[in-house]
Amino acid sequence: MSVVGYQARNHPQQVRGPRRDVDDRAMHPDDFRPLAGRFSFTVDAAASPANAKCPRFWTAEDDGLAQSWAGERVYCNPPYSYPNIERWIRKAWAEGDAALIVMLLPANRTEQVWWQAAVEPFRDRPDGFLRTEFLPGRVRFLSPGQTGTGPNERPPFGCCLLIWDGPHPNLAPADLHAAEGQDSLFGGAA
Repeated sequence: MSVVGYQARNHPQQVRGPRRDVDDRAMHPDDFRPLAGRFSFTVDAAASPANAKCPRFWTAEDDGLAQSWAGERVYCNPPYSYPNIERWIRKAWAEGDAALIVMLLPANRTEQVWWQAAVEPFRDRPDGFLRTEFLPGRVRFLSPGQTGTGPNERPPFGCCLLIWDGPHPNLAPADLHAAEGQDSLFGGAA
């Protein structure tokens, strides 16, 4: 089979911008419970009243990107639509005084500039501050008001956790450069 002439297309979320119907989904409580027990979160940084996973949470109106995460044990399931993930990665790196940050991300975006610039060069190093864990299977997500998932309702991608365990260096946009031949992660030409 030849791929000559094939035109790759991004998922609609990555092209058309925010989609509230997709971005407002929550991890199923059965999938979240082990994470909550393991990490003892103090705040859900990107939530809505319908999908909050912690008693304390910040909504879009509260703007978790504008809040201080210092001293917090943060759970963050950011909006997956483009360019939202990039903003949340930048925030996590800027919050070096956080006690813990655990970010749930789609695992099918590792080729994107934000992953190559802000995750890949730093993850899973013996002396590093960032760990990645690829979750088994497909995480179940619930839309607002939904209490369970039916057959074929899991997303077509796996998920991973980015874990900043304890204080870490605050990395500014200039510190996070894209892979060779690509533009800067935050502010380069598109």
